[in-house]
Amino acid sequence: MNPRDLLLESFYSAVRAADPAHVVPPHLPEPPKGRTFVVGAGKAAAAMAQAVEQAWPAHAELDGLVITRYGHQLPTRRIKVVEAGHPVPDCNGEAASQQILSAVQTLGPEDLLLCLLSGGGSSLLSLPVAGVPLQDLQELTRQLLRCGASIQEINTIRKHVSAIQGGRLAAACRAPVLALIISDVTGDAVTHIASGPCAPDPTTFADALALLERYRIAAPFSIKSVLLAGLDDPALETPKPGSHVFKRVTNKIVAHAHESLVAAAGYFQKRQIQTLILGDSVTGEAREIARSYAALVREIQHHPQILRAPIALLSGGETSVTVRGHGRGGRNTEFLLSLLIELDGAGNVHALACDTDGLDGSESNAGAIIAPDSFARAKELELNGLDYLHDNDAYTFFSRLEDLIAIGPTFTNVNDYRVILIL
Repeated sequence: MNPRDLLLESFYSAVRAADPAHVVPPHLPEPPKGRTFVVGAGKAAAAMAQAVEQAWPAHAELDGLVITRYGHQLPTRRIKVVEAGHPVPDCNGEAASQQILSAVQTLGPEDLLLCLLSGGGSSLLSLPVAGVPLQDLQELTRQLLRCGASIQEINTIRKHVSAIQGGRLAAACRAPVLALIISDVTGDAVTHIASGPCAPDPTTFADALALLERYRIAAPFSIKSVLLAGLDDPALETPKPGSHVFKRVTNKIVAHAHESLVAAAGYFQKRQIQTLILGDSVTGEAREIARSYAALVREIQHHPQILRAPIALLSGGETSVTVRGHGRGGRNTEFLLSLLIELDGAGNVHALACDTDGLDGSESNAGAIIAPDSFARAKELELNGLDYLHDNDAYTFFSRLEDLIAIGPTFTNVNDYRVILIL
């Protein structure tokens, strides 16, 4: 098998390990005496809803509403699926979120709220608090996505301007709550996955205001007013750890990045290629992480006393990109472009970086791939990698090389998958 196929098949192995059809059913409870109402949000929400329907007893009551990204709908019979905007929220997400909150408030102690959450849920489950119009939330989101903040920091702000996130969905429900979660955040903290609608929130209004200042976010007046009001009135805070609200709430992670990396490692090991998992929670600027990995590649190539080729270096997590240019490109393509520049034509090195949801940021590709000849081919096409990197335009760079990986939605999301194969 050629190196390109090895990389792609390892990626598919990682994705399959987080397939909702496999990871959701083992965690479903027995039906309650009353009704089971399913809600959810995320890029995997439709697939998770489908998995629930297929495993749920035919005689037991089941209905609900989940929100997923445009293009991620799957056929369901009992649970309604609504498509909405991501990464910037839109009116579809707002309307569906209001329906979810209203329906949850009607549930009683003999019912069950089954919440299906995955990456992307923060944008999709978009119901701003009273006084914040949707267009102001949209403007805030656009700035947050470009400032280089981590997803945990972004969600700290989101939770404090949301009527449904930061534990507020659970607080609105009188029924027992079971949240099944596919984690796309480093550390797998449930408070940050889809901004934790059923989880205690340890962050505060003061934290949110401090982050606006740190990243120089020019928040709309309505949002700044809400955050300042919360600073003065503790009653407006999100439900905190230890709150009585969570005595009837269970948050359970059913898939995460480490399991997917282990699956990919197993794929390589079956082909007599040793592996090293560098971590499932890698964060930081994509281009800086790439420089560090390039240094490790050179160390293995020049000093193979401990690690020697062939070897696959695997990592997951969520890098970030501070957007200063005007180009196109997600964090995975930016990582690869920086890696290619740092390797400077080094031989016998292949690499792939893709988002396990099938979409690298806001683009249509999952990521990209590089080979030992990528540097030379770029020179032949007169592509100056540094120019493209400075303009945050890795998408165009790899498009011209014809090395983008486009597979469409995978209907799951355990964040980034990166592999560097040294032969």
